[in-house]
Amino acid sequence: MDGRVTLFCFFIVASAAALPFQTFSPTSLPRPLAFPESEEALQEDYSPASLGLFHVDDVYYSGADASPELLFQFRLRRDAIRVRDLSAAVVEAAARNVSGRARDFSSSVTSGLSQGSGEYFTRIGIGTPPRYVYMVLDTGSDVVWIQCSPCTKCYSQTDPVFDPRASTSFLGVSCASPLCRRLDSPGCNNRQKCLYQVSYGDGSFTVGEFSTETLTFRRTRVDNIALGCGHDNEGLFVGAAGLLGLGRGKLSFPTQAGPRFGRKFSYCLVDRSATAMPSSVMFGDSAVSRNSVFTPLLTNPKLDTFYYIGLTGISVGGSRVPGVTPSLFKLDSSGAGGVIIDSGTSVTRLTRPAYVALRDAFRIGAYHLNRAPDFSLFDTCYDLSGKTEVKVPTVVLHFEGADVSLPASNYLIPVDTSGRFCFAFAGTMSGLSIIGNIQQQGFRVSFDLASNRVGFAPRGCGAN
Repeated sequence: MDGRVTLFCFFIVASAAALPFQTFSPTSLPRPLAFPESEEALQEDYSPASLGLFHVDDVYYSGADASPELLFQFRLRRDAIRVRDLSAAVVEAAARNVSGRARDFSSSVTSGLSQGSGEYFTRIGIGTPPRYVYMVLDTGSDVVWIQCSPCTKCYSQTDPVFDPRASTSFLGVSCASPLCRRLDSPGCNNRQKCLYQVSYGDGSFTVGEFSTETLTFRRTRVDNIALGCGHDNEGLFVGAAGLLGLGRGKLSFPTQAGPRFGRKFSYCLVDRSATAMPSSVMFGDSAVSRNSVFTPLLTNPKLDTFYYIGLTGISVGGSRVPGVTPSLFKLDSSGAGGVIIDSGTSVTRLTRPAYVALRDAFRIGAYHLNRAPDFSLFDTCYDLSGKTEVKVPTVVLHFEGADVSLPASNYLIPVDTSGRFCFAFAGTMSGLSIIGNIQQQGFRVSFDLASNRVGFAPRGCGAN
């Protein structure tokens, strides 16, 4: 030994789940974005494997004289209807006691129908030659449908109503076709053509002729997709031409076209206050990010539409919340309970006992912030007016096999232009819990149906 002292330095890197606080920079409610009108402008920000997604407010309310507060109240109203519909679907399925059952391409994403049927739109081509229209992107429903002329009754939409007579690839489905029998309640007209009807829990519905048609995602054609050609579309629909059902059911787009893109798709939704990065939806192997953490998909034996995943707990400020246990989220054999991930619900809903435990833990961790009056469904709000930066407790969702650490902007959101921010979770008396799109912002959420799993990749709206 030469008498010199050797120092060994150990560096401990804390995981995101163990960090008690993170920095949050409050930003105001966004106004609707000015929206490009040409197809070229709509597509120039996206790679060939990605289509843009757009929020309903940016499409339908662009240029309108509506305050950010009013638009946010509209969003919460839509959200309440959406949650009611999803919960009712589970109850109805359990009561029926029925069992449920390529090539890379992409699209941009924007927000969906202004009432109840979706928050984000994508722009795709329908027919041959393709007519580009806005379609709601909806992981909570299956049937693909579009408004068609002639209209018995059609709601107002941004683009011209699709005319099937102008498409060389449109083909009506016969009543005797196996495709017609996949519908829950098929009908038949006097020309022996199959009729469809889709009803929503708020009383809205679409009725028309079931058909097959070509969909075009940028320059990728997907032929022979079963599609409802709606001639009578009534209720709380506004803006989009129809709906692209991305659920797990037998008539959804992923089920129909899955073999052509490896049964993989994903989307990434950006915070609407951040305009630098577009939202997008992708189909194919490139849709699954290399940086994803995965949780298995679960199956509801009574309902095949929804994407169920296992939520085992939640951490606040680096510690597990004691009252949030796996038993609160159990999907039982009757089809009740469970947790779904949904693109069309904004605010995450947790069963009431889980929400109360989470809320109370967050309030304790955020004791240093000034409380503000409640707002709508939010009972935990703070006055952050004049603040450019604050420390807030971390929140981590623990799924089976995957810990998802949320950015502060995914759970503390502006509700007005006066500096009031609210904790963006809510309780529900329904047994069904829903992971909403506010909590999904910034993550590339991958639906790898080939491997029966869902992936989350943070900061996933850029390149994979």
